[in-house]
Amino acid sequence: MRNKITIFLLSLSLGLSYSCTDLEEEVLDESLTGGAGQNDIIEGSLVPAYAPLPEFFRHTRYFALQEISTDEAILPYRGGTDWGDNNIYIDLHRHTYTPSHSNVNQCWEYLTSNMISRVATALNVLGPLADNGDVKAQAFLAEARALGAYYNMVALDLFGLVFVKDGENPDENSTILRGAEAVAHIENEFLAVENELPTVIGPGRISKYAVEGLLARLYLNKAVWSDPYGTPSFDAADMDKVIEYSDKVINSGQYSLSAEFFEIFDDENHDNPELIFAVDQRADLNGHNRMAYFSMSGNLYPNPEFPQANGTDGPGITSDYYQTWEQAYAPIDPAEADARFFKENLIIPADSCIVGDNFEINRGIYRGQQYGLLSEENGQPFERCSDGSYRIGKLRNNGRAIASLVDHTEFIDFSPAGSDYSTGFRVEKYEFSKKSDSGRNKGEADLIIIRFADVYLMRAEALMRKGDAAGALADVNFVRASRTARPELIPPALEAMTIDILYRERGFEFYWEHQRRTDMIRFGKYEDTWTEKSDADVNKRVFPIPQTAIDGASSEPGYLVQNPGY
Repeated sequence: MRNKITIFLLSLSLGLSYSCTDLEEEVLDESLTGGAGQNDIIEGSLVPAYAPLPEFFRHTRYFALQEISTDEAILPYRGGTDWGDNNIYIDLHRHTYTPSHSNVNQCWEYLTSNMISRVATALNVLGPLADNGDVKAQAFLAEARALGAYYNMVALDLFGLVFVKDGENPDENSTILRGAEAVAHIENEFLAVENELPTVIGPGRISKYAVEGLLARLYLNKAVWSDPYGTPSFDAADMDKVIEYSDKVINSGQYSLSAEFFEIFDDENHDNPELIFAVDQRADLNGHNRMAYFSMSGNLYPNPEFPQANGTDGPGITSDYYQTWEQAYAPIDPAEADARFFKENLIIPADSCIVGDNFEINRGIYRGQQYGLLSEENGQPFERCSDGSYRIGKLRNNGRAIASLVDHTEFIDFSPAGSDYSTGFRVEKYEFSKKSDSGRNKGEADLIIIRFADVYLMRAEALMRKGDAAGALADVNFVRASRTARPELIPPALEAMTIDILYRERGFEFYWEHQRRTDMIRFGKYEDTWTEKSDADVNKRVFPIPQTAIDGASSEPGYLVQNPGY
């Protein structure tokens, strides 16, 4: 048994150097029995590896890369000044991002220094204990390997590479793999631990069924990730694997589709039966509220008890994405046709007063004039009716007494007219926390990584790519028919299935869930034109490696090579 636990700096964990200083190691404990007990050491080794997930899944990191770079979300300068940020969101949307792009760099930094490297540290701690027969260490080692495989899968999707660390030689550089070799490594890691993981562990940790769902995702994207710049050829054997691993999750009996669509994204969703793997954000785990407030008007206050909690007038959905709903259901309004589009919680008569405990904002896609709590400035104070309840009325930008109405329009772009505070329909998919006094932190909604509906739609896609349109149609209709809490809004069964309808259906089901870019690339849509984007360079399917990382690895020529096109 090794008698020391050593944590190495990022440059040693990943084999990347960001400066010319000598690498050092920090000895945290002289022995496994001195100080902390072995059980504490085992559990404590894995907690830090999960800890960065909420910050990685925040609005300016993974969401920005996966959604604002697509036809689904757009973030212009609001009022000509807000959200300017040196054009970073404009560059993401237009596909003019470079190796110095801030959001890209933040994702790289979190993946390498805060996620993959912490898994490497956990493996270094757990490996010797597992080798010596500690059963708990063996289980945690399997979980760490699975988590590392997931992190590398995200790195492969975003940056076209993975890092492979030799657990026996932690002081040696990681091996960098790309293409088919990278896919094979992730596949082997998942397969090696699939049957060593618990089946019931909660959505905040990676279980056997989470691994099987992620394997389905891996095989579905294998053709793209093996050759990210080519035209993907979806091998029948890979599609069979998608079906096989989807079936394992479906037949497990552990999960079910939520009857109320928006309950999947409630601030108390940790026990929702649709969640397979998610970012654990329960209040005591220091979660954030970014996915709830990011898109909302700055003059919409979701909780009368906390006047500092409000929106930020962030991204809206593009007209291109919105029109997919209109075209699918015309002449019926999509809000009256599909429970996934909108849920009205705040029903407003002409002159409304409401008790604070009954106040709950709407969910889904916000259009038109918005109503809410009224205040002269910054929520101080909210207006009251004669009985002490809260007055509800039309919201105005920058204060109730002045400025324009908060009247969201379909039109949104980077022009002065298209960048006003009200332009663009907005999204409130994740519920705003009932406990967030700041609006920013204390988020409680677990952020979805993979859920049960995705398993069905991945299977549907695999069946469709194998030529089984009837099987794909059955799976898609099963998901559509499952949202039964509001029976009048169950969308009608589709009568036929094509690959474009399946792509559209994924857009209806998974909007704002960090999936759109990956889907667009797989369906051959990422080089299309939308809103303000016309760039058709296939190299933009993969983000650039930050120049700081390239420079930091310059002492080893050829080790870290920039992606094509940058």
